Amino acid sequence: MSDKNKIAVLKFGGSSVADAERMREVAAIIRKYLNDGYMLSVIVSAMGNTTNELLALASDVSDELDNREIDQLLATGEQQSIALLALALKKEGIPAQSFTAAQAGFHANGFPTEGRIYRVDPKAVLQAMKKSLVAVVAGFQAITDDGDIITLGRGGSDLSAVSLAAAIGGECHILKDVSGVMSADPRIVRAPRKLQSLSYKECMEMSSLGAKMLQARSVEVAARYEVPLYVASSFIEEEGTWIMESNPVSEGLVIKGVVHDTNIAKVVMMGVPDVPGVAGRLFSNLASQGIGAEMIIQNNMRGGLNDIGFLVKKEYLDGTIDVCRDFSRDVDAQGVSFNTEIARVSIVGAGIANHPEIPSRMFNTLAKEGINIDMIASTALAVTCVVAAMRTDDAVRALHEHFIEEGTV
Repeated sequence: MSDKNKIAVLKFGGSSVADAERMREVAAIIRKYLNDGYMLSVIVSAMGNTTNELLALASDVSDELDNREIDQLLATGEQQSIALLALALKKEGIPAQSFTAAQAGFHANGFPTEGRIYRVDPKAVLQAMKKSLVAVVAGFQAITDDGDIITLGRGGSDLSAVSLAAAIGGECHILKDVSGVMSADPRIVRAPRKLQSLSYKECMEMSSLGAKMLQARSVEVAARYEVPLYVASSFIEEEGTWIMESNPVSEGLVIKGVVHDTNIAKVVMMGVPDVPGVAGRLFSNLASQGIGAEMIIQNNMRGGLNDIGFLVKKEYLDGTIDVCRDFSRDVDAQGVSFNTEIARVSIVGAGIANHPEIPSRMFNTLAKEGINIDMIASTALAVTCVVAAMRTDDAVRALHEHFIEEGTV
């Protein structure tokens, strides 16, 4: 592709478009991309804390929230942003046109507040771009076959940006309030490292385990459609992080990051009859309510009974308990318990499965800090421990020092 035909989708988060001054700064960034020969579409989030403010207002109005109406409400935040940014661009002499998600061709299905994109028809966006207009598109939302607005879950604007980039055949640049993907939360560790590159798989693993830099579903789409993905700052000019198919060839194991997640709860179904199909019924019931379970562990007990433990996001805990209590009565289980005072801490890096010493080093590092482990899970790319929430920061710091700052891997 020649320089004159470079295509990119830029995504700006809420802090990047928080007020009029930030809108002007974003306009300046967009001008630089245009001067570099890019044809542009821009995905924007709601301004600043607008989404949280709207949710708080909804709670003030009613304590029985209907997710369909929540979608209708939250979508207004991004629609404010697109109109204001389009106006800011025009003020700077940059031709622009705003598009709602429906006008931009985003179609999704699924549960309200957790929509799943199944088609993007970018015809109107491409027409605008061919006319040298910057297409400013509302993120975080789509339209259903019934004509309803549906939002795309936490971090959904990332998914909007990657999906649009895949549809129009361009790069996707996620511009945030950080300078790239970091090896751990800079608010916790003393010497975080900015990663120059990550594989799609590593980035997806980090995101799914709690890292806040990108929505995991957006990385999955980028990998599936081979969308070049770049994460950088909208506040300072500094090289960011590229997410690509694979890292440069290296035999040695490299732990890329230490990731934590406090937005989880542990649920245990106690005394479940040990008969075929029971676990399948439980998790089918949860899935029918849009509830995903993670780190599923079944403990064998005497007397033909099992305990089944798993993690869910805290916002799904009430619904999970309702499903589990109904299920407990149906199968004559002993009941359900839960714990919200936990967190999971993970180390992530390609090749972990080929290094059997890594889990023991992780466990020993936590033990030296006096941190007890509640649950353990591993994949080819990560080892995860569930610990007490009050020890989360201690665990992250200790693991980052051992695996990354001291360069022991």
